[in-house]
Amino acid sequence: MNFLSTDIDGAYLIEWQPLEDERGYFARTRSDEKFCALGLDNNLSECSVSFNACRGTLRGMHYQAAPHQETKLVMCIGGLIFDALVDLRPNSATYLKTFAAELSLANRRMLYVPAGVAHGFITLEDNSYVQYQIGGTYAPEAACGVRWNDPQFGIKWPMQPLVISDRDRDYEDYVA
Repeated sequence: MNFLSTDIDGAYLIEWQPLEDERGYFARTRSDEKFCALGLDNNLSECSVSFNACRGTLRGMHYQAAPHQETKLVMCIGGLIFDALVDLRPNSATYLKTFAAELSLANRRMLYVPAGVAHGFITLEDNSYVQYQIGGTYAPEAACGVRWNDPQFGIKWPMQPLVISDRDRDYEDYVA
């Protein structure tokens, strides 16, 4: 795995380094040793998947409030997504900075999202699947979000959402 720094402290774009042969390839997508060497939370105790039938489906921007913050390792296992992060940690040197990248099986990339960073994505293809490995235990009362197109973040989304939940549409702008 190749860990690429992002504009957000502690967030990484991770590229698989596949071993290819006539059968296809084999690639490691997680390593205790590599995560620990970078000081990353490697206690990813839950795994979830979202299926998104339609291109233009937006999910986000989600995070868990303290003390139930979650770390995420996000991978698109089918289709194509534009994945975005916003640093909401007030004591972070990259507070309110954003980062975005396209994720797919074809580009063999995933995102490591530290606790306290909001996460969201929009699907760029029909039938997109997103897998999350999550550190922490989901607490419904701690589920929070901010508006996906809050102007103070300046995320350059590649398209307007065609499908969005009421909850995600109704989030308010972030108040620092």
